[in-house]
Amino acid sequence: MKKSLLALLSLVLLLAGSCTKKDEVAITPLPLSCSFGNGTFEWNKDTRVSFEGNEDDWAIVKTAFTETNLPVSYEADNTKTNSIRLELVDAIEGISSPEGYSVHVGEDGVSIKALSDAGVFYGVQSLIQLAEQGKGRVQFVDIVDEPRFPYRGIMLDVSRHFRSKEFVKKQIDLLSHYKFNRLHLHLTDAAGWRIAIDKYPRLTQLAAWRKGKTWKEWWNGDRGYCEETDPEAQGGYYTKDDIREMVEYARLHCVTIIPEIEMPSHSEEVLTAYPELSCTHEPGKQSDFCVGNEKTFEFLENVLTEVMELFPSEYIHIGGDEASKAAWKSCPLCQKRMKEEGLKDVDELQSYLIHRMERFLNEHGRSLLGWDEILQGGLAPNATVMSWRGEQGGIDAVLSGHHAIMTPGEYCYFDSYQDAPYSQPEAIGGYLPLEKVYSYNPVPDSISADKQDFILGVQANLWAEYIPTDEHMEYMLYPRAIALSEVAWTAPEKKSWDSFHERILKIIPVLKEKGYNTFDYAKEIGNRKEYSQPVEHLALGKKVTFNIPYWPNYPANGEKTLTDGLRGGWNYNDKRWLGFANNHRMDVVIDLEKVTKIHSVSADFMQIWGPYVYMPSKVVISSSVDGKDYTQLTAIDHQVQKDDSVSFKKFSWEGETDARYIRYQAIADSLYKDGIQFVDEIIVK
Repeated sequence: MKKSLLALLSLVLLLAGSCTKKDEVAITPLPLSCSFGNGTFEWNKDTRVSFEGNEDDWAIVKTAFTETNLPVSYEADNTKTNSIRLELVDAIEGISSPEGYSVHVGEDGVSIKALSDAGVFYGVQSLIQLAEQGKGRVQFVDIVDEPRFPYRGIMLDVSRHFRSKEFVKKQIDLLSHYKFNRLHLHLTDAAGWRIAIDKYPRLTQLAAWRKGKTWKEWWNGDRGYCEETDPEAQGGYYTKDDIREMVEYARLHCVTIIPEIEMPSHSEEVLTAYPELSCTHEPGKQSDFCVGNEKTFEFLENVLTEVMELFPSEYIHIGGDEASKAAWKSCPLCQKRMKEEGLKDVDELQSYLIHRMERFLNEHGRSLLGWDEILQGGLAPNATVMSWRGEQGGIDAVLSGHHAIMTPGEYCYFDSYQDAPYSQPEAIGGYLPLEKVYSYNPVPDSISADKQDFILGVQANLWAEYIPTDEHMEYMLYPRAIALSEVAWTAPEKKSWDSFHERILKIIPVLKEKGYNTFDYAKEIGNRKEYSQPVEHLALGKKVTFNIPYWPNYPANGEKTLTDGLRGGWNYNDKRWLGFANNHRMDVVIDLEKVTKIHSVSADFMQIWGPYVYMPSKVVISSSVDGKDYTQLTAIDHQVQKDDSVSFKKFSWEGETDARYIRYQAIADSLYKDGIQFVDEIIVK
């Protein structure tokens, strides 16, 4: 009986196709299935790589092997046991993705079969990882693998701080090794236009250049532009030959580069170089194109024509986010356009522009991709939505029959701090540790099984306002990008944080040896200590009345947030900090349910200047026994001061009084009326 149970257990483990702990030689991202055998293959100077394919196939094969320092020699046809045989095949059992592959390592050598060049590339990457961990020795293994999602992306913001083509190519090397297949370049924004357009030379003569080494210097200054010839000019752009070189380099690494040309907003640089395309025709005064001006469409179509000549990607990203639309409401041309087209508001005017741009792209065999604001006023018929303001935009797109790519800030904004803010280079805000990236599931529970395929994949965005150097950008990318690679590639049931944690601690030193500047995860401090320590107090679970509503954009745990016993972490995106934006005030009353002797009332606030999160300028704490007549316990004045750090401050009263009702008011500084207040818990003792 004991032998039967052991046999059954062995069979279950074999059928599960997982790499057991004893045998595990880690591959990142984890494959769909792998099973190890007894014996090893030795990759040495006598090993030969064989492959039958055309010249282009061979170019991709040779690119696939550039990631390793192990010896690589090629033979057109090789049946020797000391060989790595690559083969394109029509089918692999259990595989449906064209990027799928299988790897067999046994006494007969190594065989990698794939359904496409990309599959060959990824099979080679898995083999390289196994071989390098074994210093050339590869345990006998059979792997069958394919990606969970067809779209696995990283966005690099090259507008706020320009990055050279060499830097971009260096990232392609590493990202492709971890099986990313999309690189989205944010090429245009107020901070600088980064691509040569022959029809509009002022875009690179003027709009690509500014004074001040960093975005912050420029943003806090006059936000102007200067001629390329100015000795103080900072910036840059890609020539058309640069773009062609990067696109081809990416293609050989099975990566598609997706260009983004911002419209209708984030276009101050364009509207300074060509002010006639704005509603007011004043240089440097507008961020939105004039949608009523037919010259706007002439410009955008001419630009996109040249962009499409350089980028063969199916998708062209048109931005579409954060348009103020303010000037459109009074612009005669915009109002005329709205009347002629029967558009009821400026949201529909934006939708009109998006629809026209989509028709233009579709006519040229391309598809439109945009941030989730392109849903406003009605989504263009064939558009794909990139959901960044949470997941709702992606959900709405899917439910209306459109494809979506998930990129919510909570999990995918790599410009956030990855450890305790005081220990890190300055960031624009947020807190996104490695484990949280790894925990993300891009398919929301609310999406039914029959619509899940509308979620094409996932992308991380690295905005660069606060990232002035190449080294800093790599530091923010890695190792979080590698965690996302497993989110994007590996089936959820195969993922394991414990396994990934063990692997990433080994991967980081390897990345450093290859010249990448990475965050040292082994020295992670972790979340704010209050986050992991629920607090017991007299108001725990008690009802809170909101005299002024909290901000629905950051509802945390709703009406329970301020008395649920949960403290907030390093940032408000952890759903424990409740936001207040209405007149910058917080005014709440807690009902303790009976008259109680209390000795203290306190609450913590945070300040993060970049995203306009400010401390209150005054806090008033009052008490009452009947809920009608209140006695002021304290009034605390606080001077809100600008700083570059993430800071926390407790506003409290201490003493002794009898109370049933406690009123807590936090009033914002009138100078910062556009900001937000965040509080995590009102603690009563």
